[in-house]
Amino acid sequence: MTLVQYQGDALAHADTWLNLHDDELRRRAVTAARDRDAQTLLSLTRAYLTHHAASGILTSPRTLEAYALGIRQYLHYADTQAVALLRPHRHDAQRYIQAMLAGGRKPAGVQLKIAAAGALYRALRWAGATEADPFRDVRIPKDPTSGIEKRPPYTEDELVEVLEHADTHTTFLIFLVAHAGLRISEALDLTWDDIDEGARRIHVTSGKGRKARRVTMSVRLTRAARQFRLLYAPGGSEHGRYRPAGRAPTYVFRYATQQAARYHLIQVFRAAGVSFRGFHPGRKYAGTRLLQQVKDFGRVAAHLGHASVDTTRKGYAQLAADDLKDDLAGW
Repeated sequence: MTLVQYQGDALAHADTWLNLHDDELRRRAVTAARDRDAQTLLSLTRAYLTHHAASGILTSPRTLEAYALGIRQYLHYADTQAVALLRPHRHDAQRYIQAMLAGGRKPAGVQLKIAAAGALYRALRWAGATEADPFRDVRIPKDPTSGIEKRPPYTEDELVEVLEHADTHTTFLIFLVAHAGLRISEALDLTWDDIDEGARRIHVTSGKGRKARRVTMSVRLTRAARQFRLLYAPGGSEHGRYRPAGRAPTYVFRYATQQAARYHLIQVFRAAGVSFRGFHPGRKYAGTRLLQQVKDFGRVAAHLGHASVDTTRKGYAQLAADDLKDDLAGW
C-alpha cells in the first residue's frame, strides 16, 4: 500500500483565502504588501500554489520551504532598496539579480530565488493586488561550470573511511544515497514495504515530480538492508528503543527531516576526518561509478530518477579523461 501524505491542512489553509470576497482578498493582499507583512504574503503565496501551481495540492513541502525562504529574502531586499512591491520600477527586478550575483551567489541559486519572487507576484496578481510582472523578462547568466565540477562526488576512499565509522543506521542511509542513488527525501520517505531484499529492489514512491521508479540494490546495500530490518523493523530487537513518538512505524527511518539526517551524517563524517559536502555528492558517486561500468547515460539517468539525460550528463556523472585509452590503443 502506498502512503499518501495528508493534504487536508494545506487545502483548508488555501480555502481561507479562496472563500474571501474578491474585494476582501484584494484588500488583504494590498495591505500585506504595503506593510511588508511576510507571514501574510507567504500565506497568500502558499494558497495560490495550492490552487493554481502545476502540482497544486501536491506541491512538495521542500518546494514550499524553498519559496518561503526566497520570498523572505526578496522582501528584505525590497525593504532595504525602497522597492515598491505593487508598482516596481522596470529596472528593479534585473537589479535584484545583479545584486545577488555581485554578492557571490551562483546563477543556479539566483534562478531559485527568482522563481520564489515570481511566485509571490503571481499570487499578488491572483489576488487582484497588482498587475505587475517584474520578473517576466529578466535575464540570468548561465554558469558554464558543470554541476559535477562545482560539487564533485565523494571518492571511493572517502566513503570507505566514513563507512568504517558508521553504525548500522548511518551505513544503510549512506548506501541508499551512494549506491541506490536515492535523493535524501526519497530515502526518508521509504517504508518497509518499499524494500525487497530478495529481489534486490527498492520501490521509490515519492520521486521528484511524484514519479515512482524501481531501483536495483547493490549486494552491499542488500546486506545492509537485511541487517537494518532485523534490528529496526517492527518486531526487531531495537525497534522499540529506536522508534520515537510521532513517526509511524511503517517508515524505515525514525526522522523525517533532512536536517536530522544531515546532523547524524555530519557526526560520522567528522569522526572519519572527511568533509561532509551534502547528500548530492553521494548520488554523484553512484552516477559516476555506474557510468564508468555501463557507459550508458540513459541507464544511469534511469537509476538516478532523472527525467532528462542532460541532467545526468551535466551534473551527476562523468567519464574518466582517459576513458578511450584502451579503445584507441590499436589505432
